Amino acid sequence: MFLTFDERFSDSPLVERVWRSQSHAAGAFLSMASSHVEIAITRQNGRVFATVRGPETKATRAECPAGGDWLGIRFKLGTYLPSFAPGDLKNRHDVTLPDASSRSFWLNGSAWEYPDFENADTFVARLVRKGILVRDDAIDASLCEPDSLPARSTQRHFLRATGITHRTVRQIERARYATTLLKQGVSILDTVYDAGYFDQAHLTRSMKTLIGQTPVEIQQGKQQLSFLYKTTPPPRIYDAHGRFDHDRIGTNHRPG
Repeated sequence: MFLTFDERFSDSPLVERVWRSQSHAAGAFLSMASSHVEIAITRQNGRVFATVRGPETKATRAECPAGGDWLGIRFKLGTYLPSFAPGDLKNRHDVTLPDASSRSFWLNGSAWEYPDFENADTFVARLVRKGILVRDDAIDASLCEPDSLPARSTQRHFLRATGITHRTVRQIERARYATTLLKQGVSILDTVYDAGYFDQAHLTRSMKTLIGQTPVEIQQGKQQLSFLYKTTPPPRIYDAHGRFDHDRIGTNHRPG
């Protein structure tokens, strides 16, 4: 693999992961579907720039240059920058922030020094104090208990804070969880059960759309993937008879 990744947890309740990556050669990789907003810092050929990224609802092929260094601050679901609506950033409609100097960039009318892997938490805390980064705490509750609030108002609220729907988040998180299982050597049939898919065909459709590979291709590990970390499966939803409701988390539906 020509890309290497390192990651850490954060002390901030608004951050999912802090990650960094290096490219040791040029090549193409699969950018997997992702539910989260993040800020990424790119360093390449003497240039540094910051980018605000939104959720991705399908896998896409992306080219990667050699000799690049990246830092990513991936925010927890429901954390976003009000100046950049998550829905406007969706599916690689990234926004590159203008340079203020060789060491800083402009954001909401102020110059901000580029963060690094060690001080990313301090950078996030400053964004929160300035009101540039916010967190909608209702998102977690609506994911776990989607029937507890009126459907229309819940979806509008959820869509505003995340840029995508409940169903899409569940599909993405389940596919990423299944990918970690497959890469760890879990069998395809066990992955179907553990990740909550209806059958192997359902798993394969989901993997091809959201990850960009079939389960067998993921197990073979021949294609470079974007940043992936170990997650827990999305909450399972059961119908009134206590049966696992596959359709509520996306069976036979395309993302979004």
